[in-house]
Amino acid sequence: MTQAALRDPVLAQRLAGEILKMAARPVRLMEFCGGHTHAILRFGIRARLEPKVRLLSGPGCPVCVTATADIDAAIALAHLPGVAVATFGDMLRVPGSRSTLMQARAEGADVRVVYSALDALDLARRELQRQVVMLGIGFETTAPTVAATIREAAAEGVPNYTVFSLHKLTGPAMRAILDAGEVRLDGIIGPGHVTTITGTQAWEFLPEEYGISCAVAGFEPLDILRAVRSLVLAIAEGRPRVTNDYPRSVSREGNRVAQALMAEVFTVESALWRGLGRVPASGLAIGERYAAYDARRRFAEAFAGVLYDAPEPPGCCCGEVLRGVLEPTECPLFRRVCTPAHPVGPCMVSSEGACAAHYHYGGAL
Repeated sequence: MTQAALRDPVLAQRLAGEILKMAARPVRLMEFCGGHTHAILRFGIRARLEPKVRLLSGPGCPVCVTATADIDAAIALAHLPGVAVATFGDMLRVPGSRSTLMQARAEGADVRVVYSALDALDLARRELQRQVVMLGIGFETTAPTVAATIREAAAEGVPNYTVFSLHKLTGPAMRAILDAGEVRLDGIIGPGHVTTITGTQAWEFLPEEYGISCAVAGFEPLDILRAVRSLVLAIAEGRPRVTNDYPRSVSREGNRVAQALMAEVFTVESALWRGLGRVPASGLAIGERYAAYDARRRFAEAFAGVLYDAPEPPGCCCGEVLRGVLEPTECPLFRRVCTPAHPVGPCMVSSEGACAAHYHYGGAL
């Protein structure tokens, strides 16, 4: 279908009506992905389905879930002599405990904005006198491209390229939220881009272990509404399951080439998440085979002074928002102190952040 067809307002209204008729009781669904949050608010899906279907935002913003301590470490790397830190633009304004990468750059640190990890590798090739560190931010979607640059750098013998891997895995984060029991959920809208890589098989633990359904969705209004309908139908039938409502991009097996590349370059370890703390088996570290391209090992001095219990900004509720415990509009700083022009927390900084979505599209619509 074309993008216009996937935004057909008549069909969208019909789907919404079907969902409301099928919902025998109020249900609470969480969209994992920040891209879904923005689409849901932008197109008024939340307002159309409430109060029978409550849509809660989850931790699916990779910039937002990057811990304060890891931002501090990135800033420390940027201040090392002869080091250039390459990063996506969203990371520049994310606050650490005392500063941001943007402030570090203003103070003379070499911080470069890139559009892909390939740009960072090209920078290393061009500027051999500098050590180039790529901040590896993202979930399973971006991890394969970063892994590809590490393998390419090793094959070419590029001596001045490393990666500070902050990549995270989505499944363990969803487990952490469910295990915490802070919020009752009846179903999960699975992230479309992530599941293109992992396949829908990655979400089968939800019905098998937690008894709740997952419907993988694309990012257009009809994609999301079809996923919601699948979830409401599964709830009504009492048969938890995983459904693929994004078949034009997603399969059960996922992208086997990308999976193999990640397995070759990375090793799974625990990772620190903003709002969730340290989550077992949720991070991707660079494995022994490519240890020479691991910024943590090459620049160990930059990590020596990092405090891994660094506090959140005073009054910021970003952690609670990422867990679905609070709405952005329930944060006392929202719109009063924290705005896209003057963000206090990363959920207002990132283009995928829930607070930014609520700010731009009218709060709780």
